Amino acid sequence: MSTASSWLHGAALYQIYPLSFLDGNGDGWGDLEGVLAGLDHVASLGVDGVWLCPFYPSPLKDFGYDIADHRAVDPRLGDLAAFDRVLARAHGLGLKVLVDLVCGHTSDEHPWFTASRRSRQGEFADWYVWADARPDGSPPNNWLSVFGGAAWTWEPRRRQYYLHHFLSSQPALNLHHEPALNGVLDNARFWLERGVDGFRIDAVDFFAHDPELRSNPAMPWTGEPPLKPFALQRHLHDMMHPSIHAVLERLRATVDGYPGAVLLGELSSQPGAGERIASYGAPGRLHAAYSLSLAKQPFSARALAAALTGTPDARAICWSFSNHDVERAVSRWLPEGADPRRFAALLASLFCALPGTLCLYQGEELALPQAEIPRDRLRDPFGIAYWPEFKGRDGSRTPMPWRAAAPHAGFTGAPEAWLPVPEAHRALAIDAQERRAGSPLEVWRAALRLRRNHPALSVGAISAVEDRGDVLSFERSTEGENLLVAFNLADRPAEVTLARGQALIPLTLPGMPEAEIAPDGRTLVLPPLGAFLGLKRA
Repeated sequence: MSTASSWLHGAALYQIYPLSFLDGNGDGWGDLEGVLAGLDHVASLGVDGVWLCPFYPSPLKDFGYDIADHRAVDPRLGDLAAFDRVLARAHGLGLKVLVDLVCGHTSDEHPWFTASRRSRQGEFADWYVWADARPDGSPPNNWLSVFGGAAWTWEPRRRQYYLHHFLSSQPALNLHHEPALNGVLDNARFWLERGVDGFRIDAVDFFAHDPELRSNPAMPWTGEPPLKPFALQRHLHDMMHPSIHAVLERLRATVDGYPGAVLLGELSSQPGAGERIASYGAPGRLHAAYSLSLAKQPFSARALAAALTGTPDARAICWSFSNHDVERAVSRWLPEGADPRRFAALLASLFCALPGTLCLYQGEELALPQAEIPRDRLRDPFGIAYWPEFKGRDGSRTPMPWRAAAPHAGFTGAPEAWLPVPEAHRALAIDAQERRAGSPLEVWRAALRLRRNHPALSVGAISAVEDRGDVLSFERSTEGENLLVAFNLADRPAEVTLARGQALIPLTLPGMPEAEIAPDGRTLVLPPLGAFLGLKRA
């Protein structure tokens, strides 16, 4: 992946989920006026840009990712003038702005789909993936939706099935069809002309499928079936088709017409994510990409080392420990009995030492734990369908706590927020952490500052990646600067053997217990959940 000339290489982004960031009009839902009011906090972290999740008109069946109009703002969140104010303020603060570009599907309320479902003839007839029933009336193949059930829904007006990889209200666009692809590219140009700095591209692996619509083979399993039937198939034909490369090349050619604009892709957790990051990010395609496959694995030195070495150039990866689709990392990975604040500091130091692009999810800088949402307050259709074995994504989407003593922790002045604010989040509110030395907020700011002040951490090469038990270590280097970093992922002391004669100057972070170099000069002693970042003397 060629990222050397892109500002995204080495950058740190902050992901804003507008519905839960800050309510600016007092209706209980976050909105663009709230984003505008909160940008000073984002800039204070020392990030380079923001990724703004969908704010487009939507029925909100999938809470923004079911889009009914790609070139407008949902009235609940504001209007285009409000977006322009957000963009201008962000740029004034030195922040780049990426917005979500959802290319693979729309809402079933989108005008394109309402026209396409009406008839097999007409301008939009082939803009979506349609297929005839089998002779017995069943769907054309065995493909499954990620959210459960068949990936096909019958449309009586056309006497055909349409494909949907997610909810049935999210029909899949036919990106093999040139007019449909051009429609997506025109959506991109609309926002580029408005001044955005690029796009986070949603669900890249689902852009194209086997044109012959062959069924997927079964995934062997023993014992009790998995919770989600999607895991019972090897997804050879419904996703990850090689023709995705051509779609990405068209997207890249479009953004290349706007100097500095970038493409950040989201990949699925299917096996081979490292190889797909490399292929999707070949010259002329994406600038960077991420997968949540790491977030869905146990927290271990081995898993992290494999992620670092599993792509030809680790600097091409975008790292995301938490986001709106997965349990918050500080809860998901916390070792049993460990101090959550110390663990949050470890995550901050590790995150900011990684090569490539970083994507920090709102509230991660506060070490917010995953929220427990009562079933009667759930919004996420994924969680509603699979409760209680899988409680959905709402627990990572609860409102940001701004002021500890305020109703709804300062998120809204409405009687009720769209999702409840957990009481446990109040003590972690921004105003409380601003007053507390060694708070997670202070640690994150310091870690991001360290990354910014040491080019080896932001844009340097990575080498000597090793996992020894619970310890992950590697080196980062640029011309004139070399660093050794080591992280103890366990809640007990650990040791690292140093090369003979290696002289190191420690870099310190608030909230992190200091590692020690033993008197023999060759043993680095890491405290429980401890980290060491050291400059190697020339």
